[in-house]
Amino acid sequence: MKYRKFGSLDWKPSALGFGAMRLPILDNDSSKINEPLSIEMIRYAIDHGVNYVDTAYGYHGGNSERLVGKALKDGYRERVKLATKMPTWLITSKDDMDRYLDEQLGKLQTDRIDFYLLHGLRKERWPNLVKLKVTEWAEKAIDEGKIGHIGFSFHDDLSLFKEIIDHYDGWTFCQIQYNYMDTDYQAGTEGLRYAASKGLAVVVMEPIQGGRLAIPPLPEIQAIWDEASVSRTPAEWALQWVWNQPEVSIVLSGMSEMQHVVENVESAGRSGVGTLTQEELETIDRVKAKYRELGFIGCTGCRYCMPCPQGVAIPEIFSLYNAYYAGGQEEAFKEMYLDQITPEMGARNCVACGQCLELCPQNLPIPNLMRNAIRTFERDR
Repeated sequence: MKYRKFGSLDWKPSALGFGAMRLPILDNDSSKINEPLSIEMIRYAIDHGVNYVDTAYGYHGGNSERLVGKALKDGYRERVKLATKMPTWLITSKDDMDRYLDEQLGKLQTDRIDFYLLHGLRKERWPNLVKLKVTEWAEKAIDEGKIGHIGFSFHDDLSLFKEIIDHYDGWTFCQIQYNYMDTDYQAGTEGLRYAASKGLAVVVMEPIQGGRLAIPPLPEIQAIWDEASVSRTPAEWALQWVWNQPEVSIVLSGMSEMQHVVENVESAGRSGVGTLTQEELETIDRVKAKYRELGFIGCTGCRYCMPCPQGVAIPEIFSLYNAYYAGGQEEAFKEMYLDQITPEMGARNCVACGQCLELCPQNLPIPNLMRNAIRTFERDR
């Protein structure tokens, strides 16, 4: 395992952090975690050098924290820094802050959360937290020993990101979405560098863009990878690109199979700042340009997956999804989705029954992609 700098702290995090958002599940129900396998995966990662485990109040229907608490028994808690997140959308008072933190401490079976984040800050949530003086509350929780450091995760535009950083001198770290496709999206590269310049550690989520960059690519994109002098899977290309950035402290991966853990641990061992050659960076730039041209999802519109038993408009959703990313993630495509895809046709109706998986000639992981579409288009529906 390789270790990196974490802002101004005298502590070195593993290059890879374990994100407990996409743990293996049972019966296609995200709230039913496969506990034995999940615990085995987390402990394997720790045994191989991972020292940062990240979860949140709402992951897996509220059960991720419970699972992480179980996984960190038997001496594993002492070997890692533990991160979880305040459910900011549920906060109406400082009493709520205290109540949820105490509940999380109980679920995690610990008396201290090393890194506590304000979860998913956006324009709709930040003013309320400022009004409630959340940073004063955080300082009190730090003084009481319930949390070690305060930070935030972020899903909005660059100007708000800078405003939040400048609002409070006590931030230790932040968490942003970042990958080679999202250099100008949300915080982006400018935000990454701005946070680092202020002394914050930067934890990166979605380094493979929710799995999209690991999907077997279209032939035109695979041909670019095949021309490279180094052979890597699409997922490792994406991870190594993020690790190549000097401002990045930790790369989180939400791993749902033991194979993912093994591969990502091995990949982290090959990581480092500035390890990619100019030729390799140019290869990634070519892939990025081709994705912009063609979109992420290799859906041909054959409609073999239709009709969906739940009424989900699979090809139409994929078409808008590709247009959104090919078009630079413009908000206009989200409006088009809400105009063209009625609630009865939307991605949220997918129950992961698997019928489409058997019919798709491209072998696309359609239920997983529908979950990504929900996060992209239906967050506020």
